[in-house]
Amino acid sequence: MTLEETQTIPSTRKERFSWYLYDFANTSFTVLIITALFPLFFTDLANLTFADGGVTGGALWGYATSITMVVVAISSPILGAVADYSGSKKKFLSAYTALCVIFNGLMFFLRDDLPVFLGVDMWVWGFILFVIANIGFQGGLPFYNAWLPEISTEETIGRIGGFGYAAGYVGAMLTILIALVSYLMIPQYPTLPFLFSALFFLIFAIPSIRGLQERPPIKRPGEEGMSYVSIGFGRVRQTFGEIKHYQGVGLFLVAYFLFADAINTVISFASIYGVVVFSFDTGMILIFFAVTQLTAIPGAFIFGYIADRIGTKKTLISTLFIWIFALTVAYFGSDPIMFWILGLLAGVGMGSSQSTARSMYGQYIPEEKKSEMYGFYALTGKVAAIIGPFIYGTVLLLAGYMGAEMAHRTAMLSILLFFVVSLLILLRVRQPVKGASKTEVWLDDDLTV
Repeated sequence: MTLEETQTIPSTRKERFSWYLYDFANTSFTVLIITALFPLFFTDLANLTFADGGVTGGALWGYATSITMVVVAISSPILGAVADYSGSKKKFLSAYTALCVIFNGLMFFLRDDLPVFLGVDMWVWGFILFVIANIGFQGGLPFYNAWLPEISTEETIGRIGGFGYAAGYVGAMLTILIALVSYLMIPQYPTLPFLFSALFFLIFAIPSIRGLQERPPIKRPGEEGMSYVSIGFGRVRQTFGEIKHYQGVGLFLVAYFLFADAINTVISFASIYGVVVFSFDTGMILIFFAVTQLTAIPGAFIFGYIADRIGTKKTLISTLFIWIFALTVAYFGSDPIMFWILGLLAGVGMGSSQSTARSMYGQYIPEEKKSEMYGFYALTGKVAAIIGPFIYGTVLLLAGYMGAEMAHRTAMLSILLFFVVSLLILLRVRQPVKGASKTEVWLDDDLTV
């Protein structure tokens, strides 16, 4: 199958809706398990064993996230190359989604009033279930992202990417409302929202995946008769050798590495930070994240249009300024109202920066390497997500002698530095043209500072 033949398969409105629907579905896991509720529940489990105000539990939470990303970072480029060769993105996306849904659902059986189960500390069970479920969630993202260049054009990639994130935040909002009702009406079952998260993901992911079109595989000379594993490793080695020829990709990935590291870490620790530093309870945390979604939804929409008008680079830079201001507020703030302000700012920055970065990267990608190059994108983000939570957790332990509140403030300050350095690097990256980075076709970028 040639590249020209592959490109004759057009995207339909139904397929684009299906792509948005997956973002709508999977953010139920993001908002309840990665961000809002499960981090608090996990630290409660850890406190059954370590009574230190949540410092050890917070560090263990960071290490759990890091372990997840090690697995995904190693596997994403290889499986992405295999998906390109075999034309099987849907199979990989389905398998990872099932893994996430199953182990997310098993979190329902965790107990926060039972220190040990079958001779194993309860926090260990929570640790294991989260790591496996998060591997399923994170592992499916590069295959989902690989559809973006297929369903968009140079003129619409920012808008469509923004719509995807906006749909996700709508799904997150609905999930939070369900969890809030559960928390208020039946607080004696604190793990029930975890089951709702799994069911929400499952119900909406099925029609989403069914509606996505699988493009025919693109095979290269000399790969006939080779195993998928050999093809995967071979393509990754070749891409590592060629990536320096894709102008701007290397520098962009360095900047992305740093701000993705910071964003993922803030998302992972936001609820714990709110409880420890600003004395929020679980109900307030759920309301807080509902408000955050309200700003993230228009943020993803609006900045998607802005990216199509002024370029993805300038748009991304503006979102990083929002993040820097938000984390400055987080570090110096003491009044709970400051945390609400932080949530509003972070919501705008979260939706806009992630969607714009995904769209900007899509402008670099050659058509024949969609899944593989998004595997590298995932590799960069996942390696970053190894380091950020690990650093936060380690700073938390080292600064624990200052007390839990000051330890968290110090850890958050270390994450702020990642945004600053990322911004300085991004200023040197040139605005790409979709798929043209290797042919040296560039737009003039007159951004000055």
